[in-house]
Amino acid sequence: MLFSMTVANEEEVKTLIEEQVAPVPAEIAKLKETADSNVQMIMNLDVEELADRKNILQSIESFGMNTMKSSSEKNALLQVSVGRLSKTGDEGGQVAKSLTELHTQLKDLDPSVIDFAKKGFLGSLFNPLRAYFQKFQKADSVISDIVVSLDKGRNTLKNDNTTLEIEQQALRELTKTLDKEIHLGTIMDTSLETQLELARNRQEDPEKIRFITEEVLFPLRQRVMDLQQMLVVNQQGIMAFEVVIRNNKELIRGVDRAKTVTLSALKNAVTVASALYNQKIVLEKIEALNETTNTLIAGTSKMLKDQGVSIQKQAMETSVSVDTLKAAFTDVLSALDSISAYKQEALPKMRETIQQFKELAQTGEQNIQRLEKGARLDM
Repeated sequence: MLFSMTVANEEEVKTLIEEQVAPVPAEIAKLKETADSNVQMIMNLDVEELADRKNILQSIESFGMNTMKSSSEKNALLQVSVGRLSKTGDEGGQVAKSLTELHTQLKDLDPSVIDFAKKGFLGSLFNPLRAYFQKFQKADSVISDIVVSLDKGRNTLKNDNTTLEIEQQALRELTKTLDKEIHLGTIMDTSLETQLELARNRQEDPEKIRFITEEVLFPLRQRVMDLQQMLVVNQQGIMAFEVVIRNNKELIRGVDRAKTVTLSALKNAVTVASALYNQKIVLEKIEALNETTNTLIAGTSKMLKDQGVSIQKQAMETSVSVDTLKAAFTDVLSALDSISAYKQEALPKMRETIQQFKELAQTGEQNIQRLEKGARLDM
């Protein structure tokens, strides 16, 4: 398979699965050889020999049953595991809760709602820079705990994917076996039909032709149909695994993005807030010194005027740093909103896939129970 960055849709995923489980030419040739040998033995059957008849009937009856039972068990486990794992990214999941908490903390720290240039009586009494910096220090430990929680959720998702990939591979191997058995049964069906027609033309024993038609060809064709139904159920199961694995990977990437952007924004915010606070203190000291100097040395008025321009320039540069901080937080909140939107879009699709699989798995189980019930009646 060539390297590709193209995202496959559901139909492409199904086609890929069918290609992966389909027998290769060498296997098909081997299956045809086996089918021809089996048909030859059936056509050479002595219907008067009870042991030979019983041996062939038992072989037809047991054909594909082990694979169908194993597939049914895997699909039953799939229904439970996918239903449980899909909740990992739901609103009650650890990752979802942590992202919501992180969003709340960052929104509370958004500097766009703070007037850093606040003046007047309240401005001197409640320094907005100092208050913002203190709020940042209090939130820092909370955000650190949230980041730890996100790391735990990310590791859980990775472990879930490892388990899912193992189960998916096991189901894929069973599906490969099913596909081979379907090929074998289909080849035998076609060959038997041809041989029976030739036998009728040669006017061979009618009882033998009846026996092969009704007791061998008919149940063989039924079993091929059952195997085809189970094959579809298995393919749906593999696709259900794939949906959860891919959604988990998206959540993992979302957590990584949230951590990267958040930590960078925090670092910038702390630096800028500290710089703003320190600059404010320095500016106040310079203003006080200039005022004192102005009363003592009248001849330095021009120098004080130039110094005042420099101070205003520094104040303007401080304003630019605040804009940068605001832009950084806007980007952070936008990234988190994108992650939330992705979860809302992905979850209904996961539930729909699980429900489709559940219905197909129930149909497969009913068919297996019907076969097993029929087997008991024939004993």
